[in-house]
Amino acid sequence: MCSVSTGIKGVGEIQSPLALNEIYLGDSRDLLKQIDSNSIACSIWSPPYHTGKKYEAGMTYQEWQNLLKDVIKLHYSILKPGAFLAINIADILAFPDPTMPKIQAMSLNQRKQKVTLDDILNAMKKHPDYNRYQLAELLECSEQTIDRRLHGNNIRGGKYATQTRVKLVGGELERFAHDAGLYLYDRRIWVKDPSWANSRWHSLSYRSVDEFEYVYIFWKPGITVVDRNRLAKREWVEWGSRGVWYFHSVRANYKHEAMFPLELPRRLILLLTDKGDTVLDCFVGSGTTAIAAIRTERNFIGIDKEKTYVEMSRKACEDELRQKRINRTISR
Repeated sequence: MCSVSTGIKGVGEIQSPLALNEIYLGDSRDLLKQIDSNSIACSIWSPPYHTGKKYEAGMTYQEWQNLLKDVIKLHYSILKPGAFLAINIADILAFPDPTMPKIQAMSLNQRKQKVTLDDILNAMKKHPDYNRYQLAELLECSEQTIDRRLHGNNIRGGKYATQTRVKLVGGELERFAHDAGLYLYDRRIWVKDPSWANSRWHSLSYRSVDEFEYVYIFWKPGITVVDRNRLAKREWVEWGSRGVWYFHSVRANYKHEAMFPLELPRRLILLLTDKGDTVLDCFVGSGTTAIAAIRTERNFIGIDKEKTYVEMSRKACEDELRQKRINRTISR
Protein backbone atom coordinates (compact mmCIF):
# COMPACT_ATOMS: atom_id res chain seq x y z
CA MET A 1 0.00 0.00 0.00
CA CYS A 2 2.51 2.63 1.17
CA SER A 3 5.93 3.30 -0.30
CA VAL A 4 8.30 6.13 0.48
CA SER A 5 10.69 7.32 -2.22
CA THR A 6 14.29 8.14 -1.41
CA GLY A 7 15.67 11.65 -1.42
CA ILE A 8 13.96 14.86 -0.33
CA LYS A 9 11.97 16.91 -2.78
CA GLY A 10 12.30 20.67 -2.52
CA VAL A 11 9.51 22.98 -3.61
CA GLY A 12 10.94 23.43 -7.10
CA GLU A 13 11.11 19.66 -7.68
CA ILE A 14 7.60 18.77 -6.54
CA GLN A 15 5.09 17.61 -9.11
CA SER A 16 1.50 18.72 -8.87
CA PRO A 17 -0.68 17.18 -7.58
CA LEU A 18 1.31 15.82 -4.66
CA ALA A 19 1.85 12.06 -4.75
CA LEU A 20 0.66 9.93 -1.86
CA ASN A 21 2.94 8.40 0.77
CA GLU A 22 5.56 11.11 0.54
CA ILE A 23 7.11 13.54 3.03
CA TYR A 24 7.61 16.94 1.40
CA LEU A 25 9.97 19.78 2.27
CA GLY A 26 8.37 23.21 2.12
CA ASP A 27 5.85 25.65 3.54
CA SER A 28 2.39 24.17 3.98
CA ARG A 29 0.89 27.39 2.66
CA ASP A 30 2.52 26.62 -0.68
CA LEU A 31 2.24 22.84 -0.81
CA LEU A 32 -1.38 22.47 0.29
CA LYS A 33 -2.33 24.19 -2.96
CA GLN A 34 -0.82 21.24 -4.82
CA ILE A 35 -2.96 18.53 -3.19
CA ASP A 36 -5.88 17.11 -5.17
CA SER A 37 -9.23 18.68 -4.35
CA ASN A 38 -11.62 16.60 -2.20
CA SER A 39 -8.95 13.95 -1.55
CA ILE A 40 -8.10 14.13 2.18
CA ALA A 41 -10.21 12.05 4.57
CA CYS A 42 -8.63 13.54 7.70
CA SER A 43 -5.94 16.12 8.34
CA ILE A 44 -4.25 15.66 11.70
CA TRP A 45 -1.61 18.05 12.96
CA SER A 46 -0.19 19.97 15.85
CA PRO A 47 0.92 23.48 14.88
CA PRO A 48 3.57 25.61 16.55
CA TYR A 49 2.19 26.61 19.97
CA HIS A 50 3.91 30.02 19.96
CA THR A 51 5.80 29.19 23.15
CA GLY A 52 9.37 29.89 22.04
CA LYS A 53 10.49 26.62 20.44
CA LYS A 54 13.49 26.79 18.10
CA TYR A 55 11.41 26.11 14.99
CA GLU A 56 9.18 29.12 15.72
CA ALA A 57 11.94 31.53 16.71
CA GLY A 58 11.29 35.10 15.59
CA MET A 59 7.59 34.51 14.88
CA THR A 60 5.37 37.29 16.20
CA TYR A 61 1.91 36.62 17.58
CA GLN A 62 0.34 38.14 14.47
CA GLU A 63 2.52 35.99 12.22
CA TRP A 64 1.51 32.93 14.23
CA GLN A 65 -2.17 33.81 13.82
CA ASN A 66 -1.71 34.35 10.09
CA LEU A 67 0.02 30.97 9.71
CA LEU A 68 -2.85 29.07 11.33
CA LYS A 69 -5.48 31.12 9.52
CA ASP A 70 -3.89 30.53 6.09
CA VAL A 71 -3.28 26.80 6.64
CA ILE A 72 -6.83 26.20 7.88
CA LYS A 73 -8.30 28.16 4.96
CA LEU A 74 -6.44 25.97 2.46
CA HIS A 75 -8.07 22.85 3.91
CA TYR A 76 -11.53 23.57 2.59
CA SER A 77 -10.74 22.57 -0.99
CA ILE A 78 -8.60 19.51 -0.21
CA LEU A 79 -10.82 17.82 2.39
CA LYS A 80 -13.47 15.42 1.13
CA PRO A 81 -17.05 16.57 1.75
CA GLY A 82 -17.97 15.30 5.22
CA ALA A 83 -14.28 14.89 6.18
CA PHE A 84 -12.42 16.28 9.17
CA LEU A 85 -9.55 18.50 10.27
CA ALA A 86 -8.19 17.62 13.73
CA ILE A 87 -5.86 20.08 15.46
CA ASN A 88 -3.98 19.11 18.61
CA ILE A 89 -2.96 22.12 20.68
CA ALA A 90 -2.51 23.32 24.24
CA ASP A 91 -5.40 25.72 24.71
CA ILE A 92 -3.57 28.34 26.78
CA LEU A 93 -1.22 30.59 24.86
CA ALA A 94 1.20 32.96 26.56
CA PHE A 95 2.72 35.82 24.60
CA PRO A 96 4.45 39.12 25.49
CA ASP A 97 2.17 42.06 26.19
CA PRO A 98 4.11 45.18 27.24
CA THR A 99 0.89 46.94 28.25
CA MET A 100 0.37 44.57 31.20
CA PRO A 101 1.69 45.22 34.72
CA LYS A 102 5.03 43.58 35.37
CA ILE A 103 4.20 42.02 38.71
CA GLN A 104 3.15 38.38 38.59
CA ALA A 105 2.67 37.35 42.19
CA MET A 106 3.88 37.68 45.77
CA SER A 107 4.94 34.10 46.41
CA LEU A 108 5.39 33.82 50.16
CA ASN A 109 6.54 30.20 50.02
CA GLN A 110 9.38 31.01 47.64
CA ARG A 111 10.70 34.03 49.50
CA LYS A 112 14.17 33.73 50.91
CA GLN A 113 13.86 37.13 52.57
CA LYS A 114 11.09 38.07 55.02
CA VAL A 115 11.48 41.75 54.21
CA THR A 116 8.17 43.17 52.98
CA LEU A 117 7.30 46.24 50.94
CA ASP A 118 5.95 47.90 54.08
CA ASP A 119 9.30 47.31 55.85
CA ILE A 120 11.10 49.08 53.02
CA LEU A 121 8.63 51.97 52.86
CA ASN A 122 8.92 52.51 56.64
CA ALA A 123 12.71 52.48 56.38
CA MET A 124 12.58 54.99 53.52
CA LYS A 125 10.32 57.24 55.59
CA LYS A 126 12.80 57.20 58.47
CA HIS A 127 15.84 57.57 56.17
CA PRO A 128 14.68 59.52 53.10
CA ASP A 129 18.28 60.08 51.96
CA TYR A 130 19.19 56.35 51.86
CA ASN A 131 19.78 54.69 48.53
CA ARG A 132 18.79 51.04 47.96
CA TYR A 133 22.22 49.74 48.96
CA GLN A 134 21.99 51.52 52.32
CA LEU A 135 18.41 50.29 52.76
CA ALA A 136 19.59 46.75 52.02
CA GLU A 137 22.31 47.00 54.66
CA LEU A 138 19.84 48.43 57.18
CA LEU A 139 17.26 45.68 56.56
CA GLU A 140 19.90 42.95 56.17
CA CYS A 141 18.83 41.89 52.70
CA SER A 142 20.16 42.24 49.16
CA GLU A 143 19.70 45.33 47.01
CA GLN A 144 17.89 43.07 44.50
CA THR A 145 15.28 42.36 47.16
CA ILE A 146 14.79 46.09 47.68
CA ASP A 147 14.38 46.56 43.92
CA ARG A 148 11.94 43.66 43.56
CA ARG A 149 9.71 44.81 46.42
CA LEU A 150 9.64 48.43 45.26
CA HIS A 151 9.07 47.81 41.55
CA GLY A 152 7.10 44.59 41.55
CA ASN A 153 9.38 42.98 39.00
CA ASN A 154 9.62 39.47 40.40
CA ILE A 155 8.00 38.11 37.25
CA ARG A 156 7.94 35.05 35.04
CA GLY A 157 10.54 35.32 32.31
CA GLY A 158 13.21 37.31 34.12
CA LYS A 159 13.77 40.30 36.31
CA TYR A 160 13.27 42.98 33.68
CA ALA A 161 11.11 41.12 31.12
CA THR A 162 7.63 42.36 30.27
CA GLN A 163 4.62 40.41 31.48
CA THR A 164 3.07 37.64 29.42
CA ARG A 165 -0.58 37.65 28.50
CA VAL A 166 -2.55 34.41 28.73
CA LYS A 167 -5.12 33.76 26.00
CA LEU A 168 -7.35 30.83 25.03
CA VAL A 169 -6.61 29.41 21.58
CA GLY A 170 -9.81 27.44 20.88
CA GLY A 171 -11.85 30.49 20.00
CA GLU A 172 -9.21 31.63 17.54
CA LEU A 173 -9.18 28.25 15.80
CA GLU A 174 -12.97 28.15 15.61
CA ARG A 175 -13.05 31.62 14.05
CA PHE A 176 -10.37 30.75 11.48
CA ALA A 177 -12.17 27.51 10.59
CA HIS A 178 -15.60 29.12 10.32
CA ASP A 179 -14.20 31.82 8.04
CA ALA A 180 -12.83 29.00 5.86
CA GLY A 181 -16.21 27.23 5.67
CA LEU A 182 -15.42 24.54 8.26
CA TYR A 183 -17.49 23.94 11.40
CA LEU A 184 -16.46 22.85 14.88
CA TYR A 185 -17.67 19.26 15.16
CA ASP A 186 -16.15 18.00 18.38
CA ARG A 187 -13.49 18.58 21.01
CA ARG A 188 -11.54 15.85 22.75
CA ILE A 189 -9.37 16.33 25.82
CA TRP A 190 -6.10 14.39 25.96
CA VAL A 191 -4.94 13.93 29.57
CA LYS A 192 -1.19 13.34 29.58
CA ASP A 193 1.63 13.35 32.11
CA PRO A 194 2.02 16.52 34.23
CA SER A 195 5.24 17.34 32.40
CA TRP A 196 5.70 20.78 33.88
CA ALA A 197 5.33 19.96 37.57
CA ASN A 198 8.51 21.86 38.36
CA SER A 199 7.88 24.84 36.12
CA ARG A 200 7.72 28.44 37.32
CA TRP A 201 3.99 28.47 36.63
CA HIS A 202 3.60 25.67 39.11
CA SER A 203 5.73 27.22 41.85
CA LEU A 204 4.96 30.94 41.52
CA SER A 205 1.23 31.11 40.82
CA TYR A 206 -2.11 29.43 41.42
CA ARG A 207 -2.25 28.20 37.84
CA SER A 208 -2.65 24.42 37.51
CA VAL A 209 0.04 22.17 36.09
CA ASP A 210 -0.31 21.64 32.34
CA GLU A 211 -1.41 18.01 32.14
CA PHE A 212 -3.87 18.03 29.25
CA GLU A 213 -4.27 19.30 25.71
CA TYR A 214 -7.19 19.64 23.33
CA VAL A 215 -7.97 18.10 19.96
CA TYR A 216 -10.33 20.40 18.05
CA ILE A 217 -12.15 18.56 15.25
CA PHE A 218 -13.62 20.60 12.38
CA TRP A 219 -16.02 19.31 9.74
CA LYS A 220 -16.32 20.11 6.05
CA PRO A 221 -20.00 20.14 5.05
CA GLY A 222 -21.04 16.92 3.32
CA ILE A 223 -22.24 13.43 4.12
CA THR A 224 -20.23 11.90 6.98
CA VAL A 225 -20.31 8.14 7.22
CA VAL A 226 -20.67 7.08 10.87
CA ASP A 227 -19.42 3.51 11.29
CA ARG A 228 -18.84 2.26 14.82
CA ASN A 229 -17.48 -0.98 13.36
CA ARG A 230 -14.24 0.86 12.60
CA LEU A 231 -13.46 0.20 16.25
CA ALA A 232 -13.71 -2.90 18.38
CA LYS A 233 -16.61 -2.72 20.84
CA ARG A 234 -14.20 -2.23 23.74
CA GLU A 235 -12.41 0.61 21.91
CA TRP A 236 -15.70 2.37 21.23
CA VAL A 237 -16.72 2.15 24.88
CA GLU A 238 -13.32 3.09 26.34
CA TRP A 239 -12.38 6.00 24.08
CA GLY A 240 -14.31 6.19 20.80
CA SER A 241 -17.38 7.64 22.48
CA ARG A 242 -15.56 9.40 25.30
CA GLY A 243 -14.63 13.08 25.40
CA VAL A 244 -11.57 12.58 27.61
CA TRP A 245 -8.66 10.41 26.49
CA TYR A 246 -5.98 9.14 28.85
CA PHE A 247 -2.57 8.10 27.56
CA HIS A 248 1.04 9.03 28.25
CA SER A 249 2.85 11.83 26.48
CA VAL A 250 6.22 11.25 24.83
CA ARG A 251 8.65 10.81 27.71
CA ALA A 252 11.65 12.37 25.95
CA ASN A 253 11.56 14.78 23.00
CA TYR A 254 14.93 13.57 21.75
CA LYS A 255 13.95 13.71 18.06
CA HIS A 256 11.76 16.81 17.97
CA GLU A 257 11.00 19.57 20.45
CA ALA A 258 7.27 18.89 20.46
CA MET A 259 6.52 15.24 19.71
CA PHE A 260 3.08 13.84 20.36
CA PRO A 261 2.51 10.13 21.05
CA LEU A 262 1.53 7.71 18.29
CA GLU A 263 -1.70 6.92 20.14
CA LEU A 264 -3.11 10.38 19.38
CA PRO A 265 -3.16 10.18 15.55
CA ARG A 266 -3.85 6.43 15.70
CA ARG A 267 -7.13 7.00 17.53
CA LEU A 268 -8.20 9.83 15.25
CA ILE A 269 -7.37 7.82 12.13
CA LEU A 270 -9.25 4.73 13.33
CA LEU A 271 -12.24 6.79 14.45
CA LEU A 272 -12.60 9.12 11.46
CA THR A 273 -11.27 7.27 8.38
CA ASP A 274 -11.39 3.96 6.53
CA LYS A 275 -8.58 1.76 5.23
CA GLY A 276 -7.17 3.18 2.00
CA ASP A 277 -8.13 6.78 2.88
CA THR A 278 -5.52 9.54 2.82
CA VAL A 279 -4.35 11.28 5.99
CA LEU A 280 -2.51 14.61 5.94
CA ASP A 281 -0.10 16.17 8.42
CA CYS A 282 1.13 19.58 7.28
CA PHE A 283 3.42 20.02 10.32
CA VAL A 284 4.71 16.46 10.20
CA GLY A 285 7.73 16.91 12.49
CA SER A 286 9.16 13.52 13.42
CA GLY A 287 6.59 11.68 11.30
CA THR A 288 4.25 10.33 13.98
CA THR A 289 1.04 10.82 11.97
CA ALA A 290 2.59 9.17 8.90
CA ILE A 291 3.67 6.16 10.99
CA ALA A 292 0.17 5.87 12.42
CA ALA A 293 -1.24 5.95 8.87
CA ILE A 294 1.07 3.15 7.76
CA ARG A 295 0.15 0.99 10.77
CA THR A 296 -3.58 1.47 10.14
CA GLU A 297 -3.30 0.87 6.36
CA ARG A 298 -4.02 4.42 5.27
CA ASN A 299 -2.15 6.59 2.79
CA PHE A 300 -0.40 9.72 3.99
CA ILE A 301 1.02 13.05 2.90
CA GLY A 302 3.45 14.83 5.22
CA ILE A 303 4.82 18.36 4.98
CA ASP A 304 7.42 20.24 7.02
CA LYS A 305 9.50 23.33 6.42
CA GLU A 306 12.52 21.99 8.30
CA LYS A 307 14.81 19.73 6.26
CA THR A 308 16.03 17.92 9.38
CA TYR A 309 12.49 16.88 10.26
CA VAL A 310 11.70 15.84 6.70
CA GLU A 311 14.75 13.58 6.68
CA MET A 312 13.77 12.21 10.08
CA SER A 313 10.19 11.51 8.98
CA ARG A 314 11.29 9.83 5.76
CA LYS A 315 13.63 7.51 7.62
CA ALA A 316 10.95 6.69 10.20
CA CYS A 317 8.50 5.78 7.42
CA GLU A 318 11.08 3.70 5.58
CA ASP A 319 11.93 1.84 8.80
CA GLU A 320 8.23 1.25 9.51
CA LEU A 321 7.58 -0.13 6.03
CA ARG A 322 10.66 -2.33 6.20
CA GLN A 323 9.49 -3.79 9.51
CA LYS A 324 6.02 -4.31 8.08
CA ARG A 325 7.45 -6.32 5.17
CA ILE A 326 9.53 -8.41 7.58
CA ASN A 327 6.46 -9.13 9.72
CA ARG A 328 4.47 -10.20 6.65
CA THR A 329 7.24 -12.57 5.62
CA ILE A 330 7.41 -14.09 9.09
CA SER A 331 3.63 -14.50 9.31
CA ARG A 332 3.62 -16.53 6.07
